[in-house]
Amino acid sequence: MNCWTKRILLAALFLLALPYPSPAPLIYRPGEGWVYEQYGTTSTWMKGRAKDQYDVAQAAFDKQDYKTALRAARRVVSQWPLSDFAANAQYLIGRTYEARHKDEQAFEAYQKCIDKYPKLANHQEILKRQCEIANRYLAGQWFWKWGVLPLFSSMDKTVTMYEKIIKSGPYSEVAPQAQMNIGTAREKQKDYPLAVKAYERAADRYNDKTAIASDALFKAGLAYEKQAQKAEYDQNAASDAIKTFEDFKTMFPNDSRCKRANEIIEVLKLEQARGDFGIAQFYDKRKFYAAAEIYYNEAQRRAPNSIYDAQAKKRLEELKKHSTPPASAAEVAPKK
Repeated sequence: MNCWTKRILLAALFLLALPYPSPAPLIYRPGEGWVYEQYGTTSTWMKGRAKDQYDVAQAAFDKQDYKTALRAARRVVSQWPLSDFAANAQYLIGRTYEARHKDEQAFEAYQKCIDKYPKLANHQEILKRQCEIANRYLAGQWFWKWGVLPLFSSMDKTVTMYEKIIKSGPYSEVAPQAQMNIGTAREKQKDYPLAVKAYERAADRYNDKTAIASDALFKAGLAYEKQAQKAEYDQNAASDAIKTFEDFKTMFPNDSRCKRANEIIEVLKLEQARGDFGIAQFYDKRKFYAAAEIYYNEAQRRAPNSIYDAQAKKRLEELKKHSTPPASAAEVAPKK
């Protein structure tokens, strides 16, 4: 045994002989996760009954001691899941996360509250809080990885939040606006077909709510219009937009947006006429006159009294002058 080995053994014996306790400040408890506790502080917040433990959580929350509130509320849920205080403790977990600006965790805590305790008295309030959180993400708030690493805003995740809210309370106070906000999120992604689908669902499901139904139908028309402009020109989307705005005017004739709907319809029809006129010119240059006439006529039908109407009319008259009239029976009859 060399000199260094003897020294290490003597040091180890000396440490083992010390009577001081060995604190373990980082502690893991099932249902509560890892927590840091200074030695001797455990007894200040841990209680032996669910009610006492919940009182500690509520008192800490009221004092804005969110770390203790979260720890105590989690303990109520994990140690006494069937007690009368578990539901309120789960709600307090959501409130604590929200107060600490951890919105994603708060939303999930509220969701657990709704899923596990659907008869909770403040069910509507919880849905409203979830909707406010989803609204913040809709406005561009970033999501976080593991609660510490900022990632990015995500409309897909935001839509998932709204879908959970609607599923939890399809006819709750916040559900109609949540459905509308799904359409807004899809528009931010420039996914106009999904936006239209969301708005049409809002108009259909909440047709008894005039403000929601009219707004949903008008926004569906706008989304169709944007889809028409997204490609070089989408005739089908333009036709759908015109039809949707016509439906909007029929269903809500006194809505102040009817004038705006008429203006958009005129622009869309003019754009459709421009497309038909261009196709007619394509066939005209290649001397497919029959096909050209069809599209010149279509341009006139879509936008009468427009510049395309006038140009199509002029070209159709020219084509008639140059067309060979069908031969009469006398002309084609054989001579005797």
